[in-house]
Amino acid sequence: MYKVGENMKNDFSTIINRKGTNSSKWDNCKDIFGRDDIIPMWVADLDFKAPKEVISAMEEKLKHGIYGYTYRPESFYDSIVDWVKRRHNWDIKSEWITFTPGVVPAISIGIQTFTQPGDKVIIQPPIYPPFYSTVKNSGRITIENKLNNINGQYHMDIDKLKEQIKAADISFTNNTYGVNNNFDDKVKMFLLCNPHNPTGRVWTKEELLNLGKICTENNILIVSDEIHSDIIYSGNKHIPVASLSKELEQSTITCIAPSKTFSLAGLSTSVAIIPNEKLRNMFNNTLDTLHIGGGNIFGSVALEAAYNYGEEWLEELLVYLEENRNFLIKFFEERIPKIKPIHSQSTYLVWLDCSALGLEGRELMDFFVNEAKVGVNPGKAFGQNYGNFVRLNIGCPRKTLEEGLKRIETALK
Repeated sequence: MYKVGENMKNDFSTIINRKGTNSSKWDNCKDIFGRDDIIPMWVADLDFKAPKEVISAMEEKLKHGIYGYTYRPESFYDSIVDWVKRRHNWDIKSEWITFTPGVVPAISIGIQTFTQPGDKVIIQPPIYPPFYSTVKNSGRITIENKLNNINGQYHMDIDKLKEQIKAADISFTNNTYGVNNNFDDKVKMFLLCNPHNPTGRVWTKEELLNLGKICTENNILIVSDEIHSDIIYSGNKHIPVASLSKELEQSTITCIAPSKTFSLAGLSTSVAIIPNEKLRNMFNNTLDTLHIGGGNIFGSVALEAAYNYGEEWLEELLVYLEENRNFLIKFFEERIPKIKPIHSQSTYLVWLDCSALGLEGRELMDFFVNEAKVGVNPGKAFGQNYGNFVRLNIGCPRKTLEEGLKRIETALK
């Protein structure tokens, strides 16, 4: 096991100036928060350089000088197959893999392809905001199966889920959108976040099997966002839900990407793994109709290099991020006890319970932005009941994290 500063080949401690690089995280603060003198610790974007092997691969492509239309060779698919097997012990086939220009676009394509306006889609708040917007903006109806916070850790409410599916199948009579008087009332889709953003939960095999059983019994398609599946802390193991049974394999669309893992978010390159041939053909038809399946030449090169050569870099990153998480937890426990971080098992995003501050919604954001001068994501973006929470990104050098936490501490004095 690596320790920060000991035997590490990669440098995660040096602060790299990202201002003036058209970084959404750093250069868009004025528009997002109303000021540009904050430390941005919001969007899920790493402040570390990508692995050297990835940079080198893109430099070689850059040197060629011609950046025409590209296609993805077999080696692109092979790198994904090998990565998923090595990291997550799931045997997939290259023909199951479909390129998508991002995980959120993949989710949106899934909704457009497999549901109709007025259909019902289940989400589990607190949840990544696009889970709300992709459903709502396409005229579908969200059913919120809220997670239960039990002693500082979030759990699925399986019993409630069963009740909600049963009620949804018989209760809907309002033709809100006026476009289809003949659609049936059943729940059509479950949007799973595995591991979960923002709570950092790594779902157990038992939890996933219970969820999968309910969905397969009710013919509910699972679209599983597994973009954070490579950022898993010690003592936890990511399990692709589709790997648990043949039934789940045939009724799940799994979305993954190297973007969150390898600091490649700006390359808009991800894939959907769809073992069911009929579902895959339908998904690809929508992708082709929209003409967004081409991708960009650097994204494909970066993905292949990351999955083939980035594993050592990732192992060191995981150590650094876990120590960042532990540093944050200790800091709040010892110096800011009124703010209670959820002990994340994955991701470099930490869900902070600020209830004891007595602030909520705009007042809480005003404290973080205008008093502490730290940019965070507002809890209400993850669900209306979470106005006393914020999400904070620890994917940065330790000095940056410490400075952000000290600003919060000072603002509370």
